[in-house]
Amino acid sequence: MRRKRLGRDGPEVSILCLGTMTWGTQTGEAEAHRQIDMALDHGVNFIDTAEMYPTNPVRAATLGRTEDILGDWLTRSGRRGEVVIATKVTGSGNKEIHDGAPITPARIEAAVDASLRRLRTDVIDIYQLHWPNRGSYHFRQNWNFDPSGLERSAALAHMDEVLQTLRRLVGAGKIRHFGLSNETAWGMAQWIARAEATGGPRPVSVQNEYSLLCRLFDTDMAELSLAETVPLLAYSPLAAGLLTGKYAGDVIPEGSRRDANPTLNGRTTPRVWEAISAYFAVAAEHRMDPVQMALAFVAERPFTGSVILGASRIEHLERALGAAELDLTEAARTDIAAVHKAHPLPF
Repeated sequence: MRRKRLGRDGPEVSILCLGTMTWGTQTGEAEAHRQIDMALDHGVNFIDTAEMYPTNPVRAATLGRTEDILGDWLTRSGRRGEVVIATKVTGSGNKEIHDGAPITPARIEAAVDASLRRLRTDVIDIYQLHWPNRGSYHFRQNWNFDPSGLERSAALAHMDEVLQTLRRLVGAGKIRHFGLSNETAWGMAQWIARAEATGGPRPVSVQNEYSLLCRLFDTDMAELSLAETVPLLAYSPLAAGLLTGKYAGDVIPEGSRRDANPTLNGRTTPRVWEAISAYFAVAAEHRMDPVQMALAFVAERPFTGSVILGASRIEHLERALGAAELDLTEAARTDIAAVHKAHPLPF
């Protein structure tokens, strides 16, 4: 499986990354360990997790359970050196995790130590800020995004103190690199500028949503990502399962993510079904598995560093991993572009 370097000095990671947010709720530990083994057998060397996982639902009682499951595998397998591990500090906005506490130096210090204990490792390869304190336009917040309350001086001062903390953690050998998540173009630009002004660390990646159905990254963020060498780690590349076809006809299979989250965080709109059908028609026309087509599209974007795959069942993961072998034809790209123009913002 091909690999790409993250940032200017970050690790080389597989173009497909194993996501973990179902581990501990929809996916049991034994199944999660099978997923890791299968992913590594297919050439994946990158695993993404977070202190707030598992999700669906997020609960204070399960905080860190996913990291524990990964830590068990690392201990049993002895294969820590074969994987790049990324995790995240949550930040404000989710009352179930540390009462919605914002990201602060003290919060980062405590969260890093807790993640290291759960993962049973000495170092985290990429430590990410899950949500910016000042808010963002992700998870359908773009429809009513209002940045007018931004206090620029306070935001920049926060960045400087966080970078100082991260620099100290790098020096202590607890983390190797720093990444962003759910960021905006202004926020990402300022993190880079402040890192360069204060001596870093400079972000090596930005983890935002991106799929055939969610292409907010395609303009300013794409330019910034390429110009500044901060690649995208694309989450929800199958739009929370919508692009698998399992919800076609607006159904809710028992035990599925939609069973726990009927709107899939605002993705199930009246407009989305026609868009999905149009993309499935493209896949059929070009004799491609629609899941693999959707993933291959994200993987080949010039700004993509890795595509984060999540699966509740091993057979779903095996299907998705086949995307690494798929190269889209120019004709398929043309047809995908036509569907995007006809259905630009389906949710």
